[in-house]
Amino acid sequence: MNSFKQLIENYSPDQKPILPVIVINDLAHAVPLAQALVAGGIPFLEITLRTEHGLEAIKLIKQEVPEACVGAGTVINERQFELCLDMGAEFLISPGITKTLAHYAQDSPVPFVPGIANASNAMLALEHNINEVKFFPAEQAGGIPMLKALAAPFPELSFCPTGGINAENAGAYLSLDTAMAVGGSWVCPSPLIEQQNWAEITRLSQIATSHLKQ
Repeated sequence: MNSFKQLIENYSPDQKPILPVIVINDLAHAVPLAQALVAGGIPFLEITLRTEHGLEAIKLIKQEVPEACVGAGTVINERQFELCLDMGAEFLISPGITKTLAHYAQDSPVPFVPGIANASNAMLALEHNINEVKFFPAEQAGGIPMLKALAAPFPELSFCPTGGINAENAGAYLSLDTAMAVGGSWVCPSPLIEQQNWAEITRLSQIATSHLKQ
């Protein structure tokens, strides 16, 4: 299984990235949304499988927006895992971790980042040689104090906190040595997507990335 941190280094060598969590309700929004985010300095795109358009959106963005690094989110079983790979997903993210999925991911040609929320989840990930994980739901699971508490006994883990991350707290999470990225939807909120306000999404992305560079 390849490293998500190495993928980050390839696309974003100068800063830890924001990973927008994207729900596509209209397939026609996929490409212009991706273009708006990339124009704002956000190349990593997590297209969730929460709607029927997720898989096709990954394929379209891969074809039409080569500057983007397109991955799949909300991957919860082996069938979805294979379908995402078939569509060209460059990384796979799950909201949780199971023995079956962790075992299946061992032969993955792309990075797999499962979600964890407690020490038992962390130990299950490490049992399967997975040391890059999503801390989810971050704020609801205890926020930065909980992430620090988890990181202490598991120094080999790197985290992508997701869930309740916004413009106000993203920088605090990314300042942690154990955080490799943050996930969130504040740079592309659903109302702006539905309004097709791509310029505002680019503006929010530019603000977010400029703040993280400071």
